[in-house]
Amino acid sequence: MHKSFYRLLFSLMLLMIVFFPYDVCAEENSQTASDYYNRGLVCYSKGQYDLAILNYDKAIELNPQYSYAYNNRGNVYYSKGQYDIAILDYSKAIELDPRNAFAYNNRGGAYCFKGQYGLSILDYNKAIELNPQKADFYHNCGLAYSSKGQYDLAILNYDKAIELNPQYADAYFDRGFTHSSQKQYDLAILDYNKVIELNPQYAKAYNNRGNGYYSKGQYELAILDYNKAIELNSQYADAYYDRGLAYSSQGQYDSAILDYNKAIELNPQYAYAYYGKGNLLSFLRRNKEAIECFYKFLQYAKPKDQWIEKGKQRIRDLGGAI
Repeated sequence: MHKSFYRLLFSLMLLMIVFFPYDVCAEENSQTASDYYNRGLVCYSKGQYDLAILNYDKAIELNPQYSYAYNNRGNVYYSKGQYDIAILDYSKAIELDPRNAFAYNNRGGAYCFKGQYGLSILDYNKAIELNPQKADFYHNCGLAYSSKGQYDLAILNYDKAIELNPQYADAYFDRGFTHSSQKQYDLAILDYNKVIELNPQYAKAYNNRGNGYYSKGQYELAILDYNKAIELNSQYADAYYDRGLAYSSQGQYDSAILDYNKAIELNPQYAYAYYGKGNLLSFLRRNKEAIECFYKFLQYAKPKDQWIEKGKQRIRDLGGAI
């Protein structure tokens, strides 16, 4: 059954967005390009993205060579999910300042979100060439390699990020994810141990470590970690789902169904929670309810999900129409 291993690539603020320093003493009524640039930063920090763009537009109008303004306007579009426009701004920033490592890094992030991992890796490597001491660049490059399934190269980059910054919890976290992807669960657990040592409030690290224990058949240890993840974040639907799988594997079926239900309550479109619940209900010979769960799974599963055909087959096996 699918497990909800997390890596930062699926987090909202996955990759470093770099903004440049500004003069907090700038007068609000001044009209220079730098003043509009500074106000753009302030607007962005307040989540006022459209106002930030207007201020960067004005800064660029007054100074068309303002590389940092293009970079930061790109960051705003990036945060709005408008990756194509962000890439145009990062490209202009690079054209104006070819040694702007941060613009390469940020453009790499936009390419990564578009699934263009090859272009993303080229940009990260260029950022690293320009600034080889920046741990974030290696971490981001590792994320892109991991997304391509090039796990050994991903780990090399995470290793370098950790070498440069031994307190880099996110790099340990994502290296742990990559080890899990290679079924190297003991190595993954070691990395999650380090994440938790560095940040005991890191709920996703407990959840992922729990998944490592689950994959090793150590269900009691897995449940302890899922409990901790839920204690830290009571709205964590994946932790309920994963704990449901562990309870089911232990034969604690009522507890498993409660957890699947809670995951679905928190995320009514949680396809895998319906699948897991359907599997358990079919085992308990509650076939009608199981079929309804598999229908829900098919409704919410992503179009190319590898479990879709299995879901259809489960419906057929239970006598449902598909």
